[in-house]
Amino acid sequence: MTFEYPPLRFVNPMNLRQVRDSLKWRIRLYQALYHDKRTPRLAKVLFWLALGYFFLPFGLIPDFIPVLGQLDDLIIVPSLIFFALKLIPKELYLEHSNAIYYKYPPDRV
Repeated sequence: MTFEYPPLRFVNPMNLRQVRDSLKWRIRLYQALYHDKRTPRLAKVLFWLALGYFFLPFGLIPDFIPVLGQLDDLIIVPSLIFFALKLIPKELYLEHSNAIYYKYPPDRV
């Protein structure tokens, strides 16, 4: 009895395309929310902190620590964006998300 490796599974290009389109849509949404005067100032500050932390060459925990170095990036940036979105009124979020959805439908992004 010989051991056979399972066949390699490649990433479906359609999934990558969907991730790319979703990321473009979300960036447009965050830009629209940021530029709206009705967005609370604290939410704008949290967006800036998330963007700044993402592009910083160093983190709170150095990246040379094997798991924790990358884990802090995966936790802090989405958490900042999550809290910023929680501060934005639901009506404002829906207004911009609908406008961007109709301006850039998923098949045209």
